[in-house]
Amino acid sequence: MISTPDALTIHQLLGRIVYFHTLFVAPGRSSGPRPEPGPLCCNHGAASSHRTVDEALADSAWSALIEVAIDLPAHHRPCPDLSGACCATCCIAVAAGAVARGWAEAEWHAFRQTEPAEQFLVLCGRAAAARLGAVFAAQHALPCPALERITAAPLQGLPGVDELPLTGELLALWAAPAATTDHPVASWLNHCTGLDDIRRVLKTRRTTT
Repeated sequence: MISTPDALTIHQLLGRIVYFHTLFVAPGRSSGPRPEPGPLCCNHGAASSHRTVDEALADSAWSALIEVAIDLPAHHRPCPDLSGACCATCCIAVAAGAVARGWAEAEWHAFRQTEPAEQFLVLCGRAAAARLGAVFAAQHALPCPALERITAAPLQGLPGVDELPLTGELLALWAAPAATTDHPVASWLNHCTGLDDIRRVLKTRRTTT
């Protein structure tokens, strides 16, 4: 069970996502294809009684996560009937998954110069959807069946900060947000200015250990 951090902690962690995306991922991102629709959210499927985006995300810091996901159209899979009436928890989980997949792909390209396996990107996205979605749902008391299905699936083979620092820290911070906010998993990232800079740090760390 994830303990729900306070609102300030959540704002700090969401701010870190926006900062990292703007600094490290967005500069090298191509426009990419238009986003393809994902599955129907809870409010446009069999269930329709969950709080909506308009109700739960108005003037909320969580909206920033969706904005980052929109900047990753190759990975963002919103509800086909996307509107302010969508299930808010579904939208947050979908956005979190898009961010993790987009970051993992960007890092993999930058550090390995190859294409990552689709299964690996799906795993990273599912982990982020489960972890950020659980924090959102706990903070707002907004469970939904889609999130329950995601969080029930096992997560094995996730990247660590020594492999993909941005994605690894994202997943680690949101796995236990109340415990790690004051101690970023990879604090040395704060001193980097781009993916090339991160790659140089990784190379140095690997040759000195």
